[in-house]
Amino acid sequence: MMRHLVHGRHVATLLVVVVAKFIGTVVQDVGASSSGGAAVPMSSSASFSTPASRTTPIRVAYQGEPGAYSEKSLRELLGDNVVAVGRQNFEDCYRAVASRECDYCCLPIENSLGGSIHENYDLMLRYDLTIVGEHEFRVKHCLLAMPGVKRSDVRYAISHPQALAQCDNYLRGLGIKPIPTYDTAGSAKMIRDKKGLPDGCTPENTAAIASDLAGKTYGLDVLDRGIEDDDTNFTRFLLLARSGVAQFLNKNIPSKTSIVFTLPNTAGALYKALACFSLREIDFSKIESRPTSASLLSFLKFRSESRGKRSRTRHDIPRFRYCFYLDFLESELDERSQYALSHLREQADFCRILGSYPAKSRLVGPVQDAVDSLKHVQLSREDTLASSLPSDEEETQKLNIGVIGYGSFGQFLGKGFSDDSHKVRCIDQLDRSKEADRTGLEYFPMFDMGNFLEGLDVVVIAVPLIEFEDVVKSIPANELAGKLVVEVCPLSSHPKKVLMRYLGPDVDIMSTHPMFGPSDRSGTIEDDAHLKHSWDGQPMVYDKVRIGDIRRADHFLSIFDRARCQMVAMTAEEHDKLTADAEFVAHLTGRVLDRHMLPPTPVSSSEYAALCDVADMTSGDTLDMFYGLFKYNPNARDCIARMRENLARIDRQLAGKEAYLSAKAELQSSERQRLLAETRQLLQQVALDEVATGVKKSKRSGGAARVRATTSKSVQAPIPGATKNLSTSPKKKPQ
Repeated sequence: MMRHLVHGRHVATLLVVVVAKFIGTVVQDVGASSSGGAAVPMSSSASFSTPASRTTPIRVAYQGEPGAYSEKSLRELLGDNVVAVGRQNFEDCYRAVASRECDYCCLPIENSLGGSIHENYDLMLRYDLTIVGEHEFRVKHCLLAMPGVKRSDVRYAISHPQALAQCDNYLRGLGIKPIPTYDTAGSAKMIRDKKGLPDGCTPENTAAIASDLAGKTYGLDVLDRGIEDDDTNFTRFLLLARSGVAQFLNKNIPSKTSIVFTLPNTAGALYKALACFSLREIDFSKIESRPTSASLLSFLKFRSESRGKRSRTRHDIPRFRYCFYLDFLESELDERSQYALSHLREQADFCRILGSYPAKSRLVGPVQDAVDSLKHVQLSREDTLASSLPSDEEETQKLNIGVIGYGSFGQFLGKGFSDDSHKVRCIDQLDRSKEADRTGLEYFPMFDMGNFLEGLDVVVIAVPLIEFEDVVKSIPANELAGKLVVEVCPLSSHPKKVLMRYLGPDVDIMSTHPMFGPSDRSGTIEDDAHLKHSWDGQPMVYDKVRIGDIRRADHFLSIFDRARCQMVAMTAEEHDKLTADAEFVAHLTGRVLDRHMLPPTPVSSSEYAALCDVADMTSGDTLDMFYGLFKYNPNARDCIARMRENLARIDRQLAGKEAYLSAKAELQSSERQRLLAETRQLLQQVALDEVATGVKKSKRSGGAARVRATTSKSVQAPIPGATKNLSTSPKKKPQ
């Protein structure tokens, strides 16, 4: 049955590919007919669809300055006509692709001498990008200096510490002192600009260790090439995109698939996982374990369970939680791989395919098509470099955010917005001026709604569910025109309907649920360190209900993205279907478990601590907040009824057990009395029997003594006539 199912999926995938190719051919034919018969080349985009013509080359993000080894690697893989966009760090590269500002990012994943780049492993889990290619780049270090400077003039060498270590013998042989800096290409830039050089270094006595491309970029001379101590220095780069290329792989193309998975904390779990592949003779090229944060694992399990997969283990999570990264040498669509992956998903708590892609620096499908379409384009070096993106300018433009409802959760969000350097103000029915002063916000009373809304970009409504509709109706609708209204209620379906009903089409609407909050629910936010930490790795669910200004909406969401929240795009209805019951039951349990039922104790179990956490998180919630979870969840009454039934069932089970043990004890008690009485009777009877037996024995022993005495006398007395007969008997004569 499984064989047919997998085969059916494979056939379905092939059909999709055929249809996609057919549609692409039709689009090309239509483009050709509308442009005088000239076929329009296809190019790459988010879904690998192609506009009528490519006005700009492929944009590829990399980490570092222009001329870095990452740039040289991507140009070896994709050609010289792509636009290389330098980013300050690896995460900015992921964001550039995820936000559709770049088509791809080319990032190092491991080095033959330095090992794995663990940050990129972690970021692959945080961002839903797919590997579409790989490139093994030969690292060749060059000694770069200003024109006119000779090698004998060089006293200092500046570069990244790893590059300096890889050229240590060369530098020692020339008596050159190594001085570490932040980057290889950045060191060349420092010499060219004559800025930021370490103490004692001048452009005349200092050289940079970087690539020959860096020398070309910054106008430096190459004094020496290949100065590394080990000529086996290779770095493996990955090319990541928003969509994969597995459907374009075939048996003639050497393929590789990268996956990541987590396993239950049980004996032999890794052995069983690897057996899924080894039993099917699937070869590995890499396996590595990597400790992963608890918050990230919680999100992965949340996302996995939201898709219908439940974790089979409920044991305590160990202090070190590992993800396993595995590369195997087949496509994920191959039949053997389908069986192996299906088997692995049965073993693993979480499993994700990072990508199936061609091995050994090959390109396939739309990636190859996009690169081929640029071969005829002639671009200068300056045209193929970019140092900024539109989002860079947006980050400098801060939002004006207003928070309606400045209770504990409103304070929590307002403080986070303010820490991100946005201009934040708040308004509440109660006097929250002291709380606003404490968090550095401007407070407005409720009657001053007009002045509060003036000049705002985003309006965040953080009020209880039962007050939400009244608050929205009290806001002048015309003053919300052109603004983004965001609701942050624990249930989203009802607020979404209210906003759609009362706000006009000129108002942008977004439903969100930050699935985290302040640890102190008493109404004050004082622990800044915990505030920042509590956002990291936590799910942020959002639904772009009606968005006209996409950049502003993305700018607002980037606040949570930069705080490293796990962004989950999900409709309000789907969100409530998945979380409404859990939210209600959690808060119901917290209200049932008051602090009197959970007294502090110096020694407690992990289960007790978890219950205390639930009680603490819900102890500060008002009845209005809890009633909103009850009123707008159609299953709330059923949850209460089931809890009553469960409590009644537990009560019956306990009562039944107690009655059973009591009856058992009573029966045992009466049975014991009866047994004791019987034992006494038996002991008495045994005693009487022993007495009677003793009397009989004594009588028998007395009679036997008299018999023995008589016998003894009779033996000792001579027999009359016996002697006489013996003595008088005649003697026989010998014959």
